Amino acid sequence: MLKLLRPAMTRILTPLGRALVGLGIGPNAVTAFGTLGTIVAALIFFPLGRLAWGALVITFFVLFDLLDGVVARLGGKNGSTWGAFLDSTFDRVADAAIFAGLILYFVARGDTLMTAVTLCCLIAGTLVSYAKARAEGLGLTADVGIAERPERLVVALVTTFLAGLGVPYVLPAGMWLLAAASVVTVVQRAVAVYQQTRET
Repeated sequence: MLKLLRPAMTRILTPLGRALVGLGIGPNAVTAFGTLGTIVAALIFFPLGRLAWGALVITFFVLFDLLDGVVARLGGKNGSTWGAFLDSTFDRVADAAIFAGLILYFVARGDTLMTAVTLCCLIAGTLVSYAKARAEGLGLTADVGIAERPERLVVALVTTFLAGLGVPYVLPAGMWLLAAASVVTVVQRAVAVYQQTRET
């Protein structure tokens, strides 16, 4: 569903991407800036309980994940295999920072259960990405699952924002949903890879 929004967002970001290319700013710099902004926002706002502000600032920086692709296509510097590797690696770092910030938020409030659930989100989310990358490294595919990165980010940021506005129970519900969906996605990808290995 969220993939359908990418073309529209790309059109919106194209003028900014063209301006960055004109300034000589390449996609790798855009990727690094977006990741750094996400890390700083997540590890400052969330532990302090500034959930709504943190979610808004992170959403702004997450848009750079689309903008770096726009800059690369428009002819910015370093649009390369290295850039693709850097983008994927920094995505993992940004995701980890978001959930680490939420873990610190729950730790500061002495909520052991939600700390554990959010830690599960972090670990399972990492495994979702690893399973796909490892499968592709073996010449297989694992592009399946109900909780890919865009969906995980939307659920995490929307529920965090709503919690910051005072909506009760929405953040714990979101973390439980993400934990369950991420674990299911890991299993779905493992099954997909297993089936492909049985066919060879």
